[in-house]
Amino acid sequence: MLETELFKLLEGTADATFAVDGEGLICSWNRAAQKLFGYAEEEVRRKSCAQLFQGLGALGIPVCGEPCDVLECVAAHREVPNFDLHVKAHSGRRIWLDVSILAFHDERTRHTLAVHLTRDLSRRRHSEELTQKVIGLAKQLVDLPGNGRQPAPVTPLTEQERTVLRLLAEGRRPAEVAQRLHITPRTLRNHIHHANQKLRTRNRLEAVMHALRRGLI
Repeated sequence: MLETELFKLLEGTADATFAVDGEGLICSWNRAAQKLFGYAEEEVRRKSCAQLFQGLGALGIPVCGEPCDVLECVAAHREVPNFDLHVKAHSGRRIWLDVSILAFHDERTRHTLAVHLTRDLSRRRHSEELTQKVIGLAKQLVDLPGNGRQPAPVTPLTEQERTVLRLLAEGRRPAEVAQRLHITPRTLRNHIHHANQKLRTRNRLEAVMHALRRGLI
């Protein structure tokens, strides 16, 4: 069967990968998934994906539930973009994942599967949290008396670039900024890149600090 061949292929992938059927039940679970989530295959097979992971979105809002938006998109042959998900592992701790969805349609059996390819983002998320804390401290330092020296002029920022940096300075995460401005994460990265070029900075932390010092945001 095609599904059997698919499951054999997934077993050899380095990403933690599992397949979910049209009812939201796990029907495939590779070795990398066992290592990342801490569940053996026999513990999760035919279990509800939503109940197992209790997934939260970037803003802490529950996104795993019934009906499942991902499964509805897969059944309707609509593309599912990559997304970040905060899930519960077997140990009880929560980990951040980057999730890619591969839709599998078996025309012979009429079965539809949603293959989840996941990567651990916990370290990246921890780094983002530290960056936001440093941005908050930088803002406090800029507001202190005696920081009135005027830095050299730079190429003016666009209104959207100023808005992005202002929202980051308020402590919002990149995902929140992109959602609030109704732009994609890639577009957000482009705005930050252009701001860095204009401010002659190297990353978003430096860009926010320089923009604050110059009174641009």
